[in-house]
Amino acid sequence: MPDQFTILTVCTGNICRSPLAQLLLAQAFAGFPVVRVASMGTRAIVGAGMPPHSLAIAHRYGVQSPEDHVSTQMTAGELQTGDLILAMSREHARLVAEMNPRISTKIFTVREFARLADATTDTDLMMEFKAVRPDSAVTKLRTGVTCVGLGRGTTQSPADPALDDVVDPYGHGQGVYERSANELIPAVNSTVSILHRALSLES
Repeated sequence: MPDQFTILTVCTGNICRSPLAQLLLAQAFAGFPVVRVASMGTRAIVGAGMPPHSLAIAHRYGVQSPEDHVSTQMTAGELQTGDLILAMSREHARLVAEMNPRISTKIFTVREFARLADATTDTDLMMEFKAVRPDSAVTKLRTGVTCVGLGRGTTQSPADPALDDVVDPYGHGQGVYERSANELIPAVNSTVSILHRALSLES
């Protein structure tokens, strides 16, 4: 199998937040066969689909066939494939790290990754590229993730740590689903932006 860059999104039931993130990321990288996106839940409602409010939001953002999503349980084997693991909350990130501590540098909450990505300049990327000299799209993307991760030591964390989480809308009304999407979608956009920037740089 050709080398791939794998993004994994993780929430609790794998029916609201992580599948929406997965579908939006997959849509953004549809023209890049080397990018694989999957999602899973720490306590997945295995076999379930996305609820109506989530489906409506996915359709609004142009996602094709979100009805095809089927909830999947998080496994150590699947985590091992991840190059970038985007948890929907700090608790999910903790559970991922507990299952596989060796991948801790690849684990972020999606809003944390976005915050760090927004603070990562092209100069930062170029310096990391000079050190690593990535020679393929996959290694460029991996180098981009590494570069973003370096910001953990220099970028100020939010005063309220909960700002790194995406609210769980499950069991709530449309208003909470909209709030959840409004927290998630800008973070997905920032993630897409930094990865596209990494792809566009010359090694």
